[in-house]
Amino acid sequence: MNLEAVAAQDWEKKWTNKTPVLHGVRCRVSYCCSFAGSCGRNQPGKTYSEAMAVTVLCFPRQRQVLFFYVFWGVSLAGSGFRRYSVVEEAERGSFVVNLAKDLEIAEGELAARGTRVVSDDNKQYLLLDSQTGNLLTNEKLDREKLCGSTEPCILYFQILMDDPFQIYRAELRVRDINDHSPVFQEKETALKIPENTAEGAAFRLERAQDPDGGLNSIQNYTISPNSFFHIKISGSDEGMIYPELVLDKALDREEQGELSLTLTALDGGSPPRSATSTVNILVLDVNDNAPQFTEALYETQAPENSPVGSLIVKVSAEDVDSGVYGEVAYSFFDASENIRTTFQINPFSGEIFLRELLDYESVNSYKLNIQAIDGGGLSARCRVLVEVLDINDNPPELIMSSFSNYIAENSPETALAVFKIKDRDSGENGKMVCYIQENLPFLLKPSVENFYILMTEGALDRESRAEYNITITVTDLGTPRLKTQHNLTVWVSDVNDNAPAFTQTSYTLFVRENNSPALHIGSVSATDRDSGSNAQVTYSLLPPQDPHLPLASLVSINADNGQLFALRALDYEALQAFEFRVGATDRGSPALSSEALVRVLVLDANDNSPFVLYPLQNGSAPCTELVPRAAEPGYLVSKVVAVDGDSGQNAWLSFQLLKATEPGLFGVWAHNGEVRTARLLSERDAAKHRLVVLVKDNGEPPRSATATLHVLLVDGFSQPYLPLPEAAPAQAQADSLTVYLVVALASVSSLFLFSVLLFVAVRLCRRSRAASVGRCSVPEGPFPGHLVDISGTGTLSQSYKYEVCLSGGSETSAFKFLKPIIPDIQAQGPRRKGEENSSFPNSFGFNIQ
Repeated sequence: MNLEAVAAQDWEKKWTNKTPVLHGVRCRVSYCCSFAGSCGRNQPGKTYSEAMAVTVLCFPRQRQVLFFYVFWGVSLAGSGFRRYSVVEEAERGSFVVNLAKDLEIAEGELAARGTRVVSDDNKQYLLLDSQTGNLLTNEKLDREKLCGSTEPCILYFQILMDDPFQIYRAELRVRDINDHSPVFQEKETALKIPENTAEGAAFRLERAQDPDGGLNSIQNYTISPNSFFHIKISGSDEGMIYPELVLDKALDREEQGELSLTLTALDGGSPPRSATSTVNILVLDVNDNAPQFTEALYETQAPENSPVGSLIVKVSAEDVDSGVYGEVAYSFFDASENIRTTFQINPFSGEIFLRELLDYESVNSYKLNIQAIDGGGLSARCRVLVEVLDINDNPPELIMSSFSNYIAENSPETALAVFKIKDRDSGENGKMVCYIQENLPFLLKPSVENFYILMTEGALDRESRAEYNITITVTDLGTPRLKTQHNLTVWVSDVNDNAPAFTQTSYTLFVRENNSPALHIGSVSATDRDSGSNAQVTYSLLPPQDPHLPLASLVSINADNGQLFALRALDYEALQAFEFRVGATDRGSPALSSEALVRVLVLDANDNSPFVLYPLQNGSAPCTELVPRAAEPGYLVSKVVAVDGDSGQNAWLSFQLLKATEPGLFGVWAHNGEVRTARLLSERDAAKHRLVVLVKDNGEPPRSATATLHVLLVDGFSQPYLPLPEAAPAQAQADSLTVYLVVALASVSSLFLFSVLLFVAVRLCRRSRAASVGRCSVPEGPFPGHLVDISGTGTLSQSYKYEVCLSGGSETSAFKFLKPIIPDIQAQGPRRKGEENSSFPNSFGFNIQ
């Protein structure tokens, strides 16, 4: 980096990092002003870089800082300012310099840092090849069009680089070639000289015009050979030369009244170019007095908005001669084409009028040579200096050097645009104020050469605001004030900085069992505040925390919309609820994700009928309940025990007496299934009763089951056993031979069993006499024994145990005695598997002997 670039960065850091305080109000740098006066304009070798004083004005409500740059106009020197040159009229693409080598940076760095070239007048004269680092001409450059007569012809430009931002100031000198010949405004010039003119008198002639500069401009004048005159070359304070015709020998009108000479103008080119003009000399009789101007120098001012035809100034010359010799005619002398087209002079009055509009920005002053010639040919000359006054007729200009419409969110302070402001006016009209609107996270940083950098104040959040419309306003301080506005639109590009967010942290879904496969059971939803692919959410099932849960066979999720489906029918009795986690992942880089908990509750359906545990309904020999005829109303006959595999109200069971041999004798409690006597029993009541109990759940639709209960009414427990209503077998209608054989066999067997049972019954009756309940002895033979255990898992409030003696060996067995026993729950151990034929704790036990 060159020294001047370092100094510029230090200056920028020094002033833009300050926060000035005025009257207790703290402001920040977002409102800047520059001075673009004439101190650096139209002065070869001068620049704006020598800012020696800075005045800071802070306006609390406007949050503006005004910078006035006071320039000293010191000539540039040092290696910090880059100087390059090119010959005019060079073809487009001509090589100027290799910037990479000149700036001592790598070739690839030019492209990586977005290097660009910006001219002061916003015209692209140069083209940078960022790949090779070569700086080339973008068009043919005509020095005479670019700079006119100004020499040297300098084009100022800047080299801008990003990351970090740097500005290198440079100049391109357009070297002149001798591509123009001198030109005389008048091909013939008439010169009247009195014959009494003394030797050595000099007569100034009009000079020739040559657009070229330097050595290629006019360097010499010659006159054709003669015996009366020679040419003298004189210089002016403007650095130009003009010819003077010097009289070497006295003239004699009678000897030679007219002379014709050829004036030749030569430039310094190689080869030189020339132009000629004829000077016709007329020798006059004696004219005593030449005209005299009242002032040798006339100074006047004209505003640049003066209308055409306005009087600029009036010159006046007097001649003391009389007659024709005293008449004076005014004309321009040695005037350029620009002066002749801008002004016109009245030859009789000496009034100078405006012929076309003035433009201060093009020419800020004119020097007019006026000649007064009397009738005798004598002349006098004066000079008129016209100063063009600037008015505020040019609005400020904003020249954008670089601009980026997009900025990534979360980026630190970033330069968005680099631009330059200028105003062609001067003085107060050329002072400018640059600012942006308030309440925006952007600021303007002034740099060198009226350059400004539009930067972010800090990181931007696209989710808070994705678009900003920035208006850069440049206002001059003239009267009236003129302003220029430049609108920029900045979009904040998205960065994947937001993970998807579920609308709920947990979801509860309800599914009724026995559903159809692929049933849509619910949805999860997640949103992402980002945009584009960063906001596209994909849903997935996460591995379950319970390794035994077959999640993959239970549910699936649509990856695009989060819909959940049951893959198979669910069974409430097997799985009442399960939970799993779902994930939502965006498509950003890197991808961000979140998760939510989903709990699925399986709703019970009434798909199970009540199951009767007691009395057994498995088709074996029916159980018969014994009720003494002396039983009081409400006597507990038995209890129907049933369960339902469903839950909730689907498992609420109610009991109802569906059929009875004698209605009104027995009743069933609806909530616990207890069968009790409804009234006192009498002798007229039948001994055998068949009760059908309906067990119904509370589901929709309800399901039910029936239980059949046989009841025998006995006069105490010594009454012979009565045959069951269902004892008549199907074989009763068999042939008589079979019946006789069965009866004979039964008789023989009964005799044997009677004696055995009588012996056993006597022993048992003696043992249980203390319990006040007798045991019975029956005359029949031995009976197979088995135990029926009914636990209290249904609606039975407590367990019962009965020991019943039945006669066996035939299908018409009868009860002999009934003994209820309340089991000692504490003394009994837990039931072991396989004890179906033993007594069960907390159950009804029937010991069949």
